[in-house]
Amino acid sequence: MNKIEITEAKEEFLSMLRSTNREGVEYLIEELERLGFFEAPASANHHLNVAGGLMVHSINVAKASLAIFEAMKSLDPTLEKEVSKDSIIIAALLHDICKSDIYVRSVKKRKNEIGIWEDSEGYKVSYKNFPMGHGEKSVIIALYSGIELSDAEMLAIRWHMGAWGINQNSLEDCKSYDMARKLYPLVSIIQNGDSLAASILERKSSDLDNA
Repeated sequence: MNKIEITEAKEEFLSMLRSTNREGVEYLIEELERLGFFEAPASANHHLNVAGGLMVHSINVAKASLAIFEAMKSLDPTLEKEVSKDSIIIAALLHDICKSDIYVRSVKKRKNEIGIWEDSEGYKVSYKNFPMGHGEKSVIIALYSGIELSDAEMLAIRWHMGAWGINQNSLEDCKSYDMARKLYPLVSIIQNGDSLAASILERKSSDLDNA
């Protein structure tokens, strides 16, 4: 992903975020700038592990989640009374802001196409800045940045990893996640949007080659 693509993606991200007209959104954007969100990768070694990848992933999750919402509305029209498009956009775009400051550029040894080891620029992960967890950290960053979140939005962000974000040894975690899904359809919409974005929209041919 080059600089021009990052610039275009940033314009799309900001346009989607501002379309919600949510109070405090400009303060949030300032905090995302400070944290390095717009230049961060989505992962160290997997999907969109390039500069700007986290922002593109967030846009993809928003688009996938909105598509899920539209499809589910055709099956259950009452869903529109429980979920708003603005909430989907907010929760999807902010679900992974916890990753803004955990990736550090590094040089790793990798085998090239002919099997020779060579230096390759990449990222390593460090949790020293604010080791609060994953979804929890995203919720806290959003709130202290000045934007207001509904209960549904906070829970959708907190539990967007689904079973992968649950301490299976914690009965409280398991019951809280299960109750959040029952109370708020937004939780399942964002969780599935995140999964589909990463596994379909962001897969590379090399992912299949290495499977």
